[in-house]
Amino acid sequence: MAESGFWDVPDRARDVIHEVNTLRNWIEPFDRLEVKLRELTEMNELLLTEDDTALSTELDRELETFADQLTTFELRSMLQGEDDHRDAMLEISAGAGGTEAQDWAAMLLRMYTRWAERRGYAVEVLDVSDGEEAGIKGAMVEVRGQYAYGFLHAEAGVHRLVRISPFDSQSRRHTSFASVFVYPVVDDEINIEVRDEDIKMDVFRASGAGGQHVNKTSSAVRLTHIPTGIVTSCQQQRSQFKNKETALKMLKNALYQRAVEERDRKKAEIDSAKTDVSFGNQIRSYVFQPYTMVNDHRTELKISDVAKVMDGAIDPFIEAYLKRGNSAGAKTA
Repeated sequence: MAESGFWDVPDRARDVIHEVNTLRNWIEPFDRLEVKLRELTEMNELLLTEDDTALSTELDRELETFADQLTTFELRSMLQGEDDHRDAMLEISAGAGGTEAQDWAAMLLRMYTRWAERRGYAVEVLDVSDGEEAGIKGAMVEVRGQYAYGFLHAEAGVHRLVRISPFDSQSRRHTSFASVFVYPVVDDEINIEVRDEDIKMDVFRASGAGGQHVNKTSSAVRLTHIPTGIVTSCQQQRSQFKNKETALKMLKNALYQRAVEERDRKKAEIDSAKTDVSFGNQIRSYVFQPYTMVNDHRTELKISDVAKVMDGAIDPFIEAYLKRGNSAGAKTA
């Protein structure tokens, strides 16, 4: 029977299926937009030849829906990062401000939960630490859905609240802080793919104890992983096939350890980006009094409807952030 290659066939099939699904998730929405554009063009051409109030109203309505769908697709096209397609782990921590800050952290937890629900994402609170009087000291939330991390990583940073505190008997205005940190959710088991073309196999006669067979046959196997330069070898078995199997297992273990170290290095880089949860480090300010305004300090986008934002309507901020990053990338390219 012919060998199936150096990789695990089920793992390879799973990777292919994932890639096919990823491509389909891009192609199908594009095709739907293209079909809808043709329909709208035909409706507009019909209106040019005859006056039809009902058709004109329908076209206006369809154009508005089409514009929203196009914006969504455009936003997704900006998510090209290696981990953007993954689920997200959201960490919310209360900062300076005591009870007021803990209440603010709870408000942010609700805001992101509402945002996720609006998008049809699944939300699971994995851990929460309640505050002494109100709110939460911190929470860890998993948000599951396509491109959850790609969207939510725009929210990482310190969020500042200015309002008249409901916990202050003198009704004074307080400033509070909470931090939001976002991780991509990766599989616990790192999938190691070893392709035939990436492997150089050498066979040689085994050395040492082993008797007549060892000295007369080339049963020992040495595998070189060309992309990384990792070399493994085995000569313990009389069978070349078994030695190759063992050497491949050793290679996969070495590649797995390398992948774990790389993952840990990336996580350490992300962790190092955390800033103090205090004044001067905020990415966004939410002002409830004396006026209402949510101001993103990175993009200068301002929205006066604070209540709507706190109910999960944060897409304009995410969109502005992604467009800003995309524009910066284009300038440096």
